[in-house]
Amino acid sequence: MKRRIAITAVVGITALALTGCGGASPSGSSGGSGSSDKLVIWNWGDADDAAAAYTEEVTAAFNEVHPDVEVEIVNQPFDQYYTLLGSAVEAGTGPDIALFNGGTQLKSRADSLVPVTEELADLEDTLAGWPAFQAGGETYSAPTFLQGFPIYFNKALFEQAGLDADNPPKTWDELSAACTAIVDKTDASCFALGNKEGLGIEFFLSGFGSGIFTPDEYDAWIDGDRDWTSEHAKQALQLWADSSADGWYNEGANSTAMFNDSFDLFSAGSSAMVIGLMSGTAHWKQFDEFLGDDLGFMMPVTINDGTTLALPAEGGIGYAVLNEDKKDLGVDWIKATVDHDALANYSLAGGQITSDTTIELDTDIESANDIVSELPGSKPLLHTALTAEELDLLHRLGQQLLGGEVTVDDAAAQLAASEG
Repeated sequence: MKRRIAITAVVGITALALTGCGGASPSGSSGGSGSSDKLVIWNWGDADDAAAAYTEEVTAAFNEVHPDVEVEIVNQPFDQYYTLLGSAVEAGTGPDIALFNGGTQLKSRADSLVPVTEELADLEDTLAGWPAFQAGGETYSAPTFLQGFPIYFNKALFEQAGLDADNPPKTWDELSAACTAIVDKTDASCFALGNKEGLGIEFFLSGFGSGIFTPDEYDAWIDGDRDWTSEHAKQALQLWADSSADGWYNEGANSTAMFNDSFDLFSAGSSAMVIGLMSGTAHWKQFDEFLGDDLGFMMPVTINDGTTLALPAEGGIGYAVLNEDKKDLGVDWIKATVDHDALANYSLAGGQITSDTTIELDTDIESANDIVSELPGSKPLLHTALTAEELDLLHRLGQQLLGGEVTVDDAAAQLAASEG
């Protein structure tokens, strides 16, 4: 029998710091769409049929309000998306509206965006995940879906390694012992990892962060008060390096693409665990298609005393307005993206955990229900509080730490220096 579980608001997300500045000039983004009967929108395309259906529903909801406005959606490659967008905005040929990842990617570009704080105020009580789209006291987008870093595991491989699949590791020592057993007793790696783009350390830091930092340290980090040379920040870097040295990952992790090669390793049963996502791709529904009842979800593990484990989750993606001349149309497009019916349909068809707190997740997939049950105590993603420059540096150092090419002390010093 399927369980219906209401997706409650993510209370812990409200600790996210509001940084940056707002206000965009009309000339910053024209996209060649000076006419009021056309709206040019950039995104990185639809991943599958469910995503395409969602886009069609959003467009239809928008056209109910603006039947005479032509919507032109331009799909850009994700690996070049922000570079292309930045160049277009600088040249004055950017779109009217663009899709953004919440957190760093949006906040670092707030000065190119049009604030829509008052226009979206009526949605505040319905949607969760707002802080990822706010900066300098202004709101720039509405969260469509929640994003986070759940840890998934393969129950069959756990049992093959002699582990209790109903009681996954709860401490770092237990996790280390489990990885040793998996590597020794199965043909699988302990964790699937793709670090060709340097993204692995983002998943590791945010995925395990609540077990490393105390609640006060965690909140201070999100608020921008962090010290990479502190004991626990260096410990996070050390554990990342140690996990590689201890053989947790698949061979060639630094040359394996995260999307989607590493996640395919987990789906195929070549790795026992993975820090995945809960919306978009590499999520519970996608993994369930391959693993079925063998798919499990586990919380971060306790590493230090005085920590409080929390699911890392926050607002995932949302559209923002770049052309002030099209602000009214842009606001209506944003509202269409959080249309209740469109989100509800996509939540099950596409594996999304939506921002709409009134939508119920109707599924018998255990991992999905377990994730939803942890949302009220969730915390923002640690890596999205970093600046774009700091994040780029973290990616490079994460690759070097994985390969033993830099010491933890040196990496911590470089990151601390990047904070200014």
